[in-house]
Amino acid sequence: MIAHTVVTCEAGRHAVAILDIFNEAILTSTALYDYKPRQPSSMIPWFEAKVKGGYPVIGLEDGKGTLLAFGSFSPFRAWPAYKYTVEHSVYVHKDYPGQGLGREVLQQLIAAVKARQAHCMIGGIDATNAGSIALHKRLGFRHVGTLPQVGFKFGRWLDLSFYQLLLDTPTEPMDD
Repeated sequence: MIAHTVVTCEAGRHAVAILDIFNEAILTSTALYDYKPRQPSSMIPWFEAKVKGGYPVIGLEDGKGTLLAFGSFSPFRAWPAYKYTVEHSVYVHKDYPGQGLGREVLQQLIAAVKARQAHCMIGGIDATNAGSIALHKRLGFRHVGTLPQVGFKFGRWLDLSFYQLLLDTPTEPMDD
């Protein structure tokens, strides 16, 4: 595995690298169900929403400050009863697959979600993304359902699978 440091990503320092990773995934994979590359201006509201909600963007950098991988989470649904559930995503730079970076980012996200006192993590993963599915299973996520043909990209229908990890937090959940 490549030497790296865990960092909290910041807009000014990491927005361009995150945008590059997003856009690579959009253009070459079904990791994101977008069609067109995102514009640099899209990163401002993306980071603002993360900061406002208290949702960290966790990254891994090499010794030169290159962002190798990152992940984050956000609310699963907008209604109050979902307050203990988050949806997460993990992305690895195209030049660094298979080096355990995704695993470390996801482990860092799990720790951050626990610290936030959430109870459930959900990952929406394209059903053909064997690497991401294997990663999630290795870390205890279980398959809880697949929505067939909910996306269409690269001339084919895409199935979206959901993987869930239940945590032992919060210690005292409340209805309000």
